[in-house]
This record gives sequence, C-alpha cells and structure tokens, in this order.
Amino acid sequence: MSDILVSDKSGYYISLEEQHGAHNYHPLPVVLERSEGVYVWDVNGKQYFDFLSGYSALNQGHRHPRIMQALTEQAQKLTLTSRAFYNNQLGEFEKYITKLFGYDKVLPMNSGAEAVETALKLARKWAYKVKQIPTNDAQIVVCGNNFHGRTISIVSFSSDADSKKEFGPYTPGFIVIPYNDLETLEEFFQQEKNIAAFLVEPIQGEAGVVVPDEGYLSKAKTLCEKYNVLFIADEIQTGLARTGKMLACDHENVHPDILILGKALSGGVLPVSTVLANNEIMLTILPGEHGSTYGGNPLACAVAIASLQVLTEENLADNAEKLGNIFREEIGKLNNPLVKEVRGKGLLNAVVINHPDENAAWNICLKLRDNGLLAKPTHGDKIRFAPPLVMNEEQLRECIAIIDKSLNEFVA
Repeated sequence: MSDILVSDKSGYYISLEEQHGAHNYHPLPVVLERSEGVYVWDVNGKQYFDFLSGYSALNQGHRHPRIMQALTEQAQKLTLTSRAFYNNQLGEFEKYITKLFGYDKVLPMNSGAEAVETALKLARKWAYKVKQIPTNDAQIVVCGNNFHGRTISIVSFSSDADSKKEFGPYTPGFIVIPYNDLETLEEFFQQEKNIAAFLVEPIQGEAGVVVPDEGYLSKAKTLCEKYNVLFIADEIQTGLARTGKMLACDHENVHPDILILGKALSGGVLPVSTVLANNEIMLTILPGEHGSTYGGNPLACAVAIASLQVLTEENLADNAEKLGNIFREEIGKLNNPLVKEVRGKGLLNAVVINHPDENAAWNICLKLRDNGLLAKPTHGDKIRFAPPLVMNEEQLRECIAIIDKSLNEFVA
C-alpha cells in the first residue's frame, strides 16, 4: 500500500483483495478496469502499455474485435453441454487445430496446468500400453528451473522452493536434469530403461526467459527418437506466435510427439488449453479415463478458432519476429549500467538487472508503471517484457523510450 497515492482510487480495491482474498499473489500496485489492443487503463483513468500480456495470454491484444464477436455470437446460442453430449462447435475446432499443427487428435482442457497434467497422464498411458514399461515404473524427465503449473504433481518436480515447500508428499516418477544439457539427458536415457517422456519448455519463461543453445531442441528430439521416448513441448507461454514463429519449436523444425497449448489459445477471453498428439499416443486413453466438465465447451471452441485465425491471418508471428529484433537491439544500445543482459526471441524478452538491491527489479517496475508501462519482475533480478503481438513499431519505440527514462530515473 505504500506505493499507492492517498488520492488514488486503487487503494480501495487493493484493500478489498487484501481483506477478502487469499494472499497467494503479489501484484504490482495498479488496479485495471478497461483495455483495448496494447493498452490498459486503471481506475483513475490513467493509460498504460501492457508489457506482460497476461503472461502471453493476450498475444492478439486486449479484446480483439474478431475474438469478441465470436464470444458474443456463441454466448447467445450455447455455452456448455459437458462432454455427455456432442455439440456443433467442438468437432469444428478439433478439425481446425489438428490441421493447423499437423496432428491426428486433440484433447481440449481449460487451464495450462490441466493440459500439462493431461500430457503427463497420456505419456504414462502410452508407456504402459505401447512401450510396455512395467506398470507404475514409468519415469518422466524434466528440467531444473521449470515452470509447468502449480498442481501437486507439477510442483513435485519443481526446483522453485516457493512453489514446492510444505506441499508434500510429492508425486514420484520424475527425473530432474539441468536445462540445456544434452549430455545429461542422454546419460539418463542410457541408464534408465523406463523413461516414458521428456517434458521441456522451448524457452523457460518463468525462469527469466532462458533461451537454450541453438540446436538444443532438435538434438533433444533426435535423442528421444533414438531411445523411444516421447518429446513433450510445453508451449503454453512460448507458443502461438509469441517468439516469432507459430511455435517456438518451429525455430528448429521440431514436431513434438505431444504438444501442449494454452493462454493465447483464447486471446485472453476465457480458459482454453489443449494437448495434441497422433493416434498411437492419443488413443491409448479410453472413455472414462480422463475428462473435464468444461473442456471442449462450445463457447471456448468458437473463441479458440477465432483466436487462431487472428494469429495466422494477421501475420502476428512475423510482427513478433520483427519487433523482437528491434527491442533487443535498442535495449542493448542504451548502455545503461542497470542492464546486465537482454535476451529472448520474438516478443518474449527479459532484461537482467545489474544492481545489489534484491528489490531493484520490482522498484524499476514501479518506475515503469509511473511512466505508463506495465511489466513484472520474475526470479528477483529479471524483468519480463512481453507486449501484445498487435503492437506496431511506433508504439514499440515509444515503449523503449519509457524503459530508457525509467532506468535513468532509477539510477539518478
């Protein structure tokens, strides 16, 4: 509350959340009430550039007209049937998304964490029915400093103490290895005969936009093929045009055995996630073995089709590639002592802050807020910069100027 002005309307709404809500988040002190495109407005009427995009759920920008139209039109007809019955939207969505990404089948869910859990279950089922791993012996290899969600199974293989501590006992069956380490990956493939899958983020977003070495993903996929291990790509944050390609895996022409999507799949309108795979994998799960009341609901399906069409027809991946190159080049030119490193792909970027104060990144984000740009720190000394992909070059350069100004004010 110390970062809120006395005359600011925000204090009222923040106090409501403090009093009545769980304290499981630490938001930047700004209260938003309106949005459009690359902009959001707070309860005081102040305008900001959104440089978080709902953790990349708003790749198409806030309230994209085509997505809102799809939402509104479908909401007037049918919103939910459950999977107890067919509806006239699910099949259309399944056909569209499987054709777009080149898979036989899709399994729709809601949140990203649900989709990750679905992929883990699918990999284990494949391991027992196809690879013939002894029941309950399947292992899944994951990477250190990962972020795949916050369910019990997922935090069981997290290396983030805040996500994991005092939530045990933990789910067994996971092997954690360093990210971007092919040698260790192959060592475990050689030693452990019961490995079902390798789960990986093509770029580690929550860890601070950690980009692996060139060739890491393609070589990891080759190793998976050699040892009959499924390659699972968590593209919930990196996918859907964010990194300058439709998928981050596309930078190395990798086609995952299991592909996990979410976030921007609905353009920030409602929770939609999916798991895509071919028949050999997907059809190992039979009726009654997995499901979701809201997964595949007609409202979500109509919105998801529109969201994907916006990404492809408006060439947002190309725009992300172009603007991302400009962003990293221009931030690198600032020669500000606070900027230790700028890294990323497309419009998924992070700036590593060079300052002895562990709260420096947070305080810089407060300066950014005061100057009209919203971003959020991650892992202490890193600030993630991920604007909507509908941003244009003029807007981007205005934002770079805001970042420059904020950094200089912080130094002063």
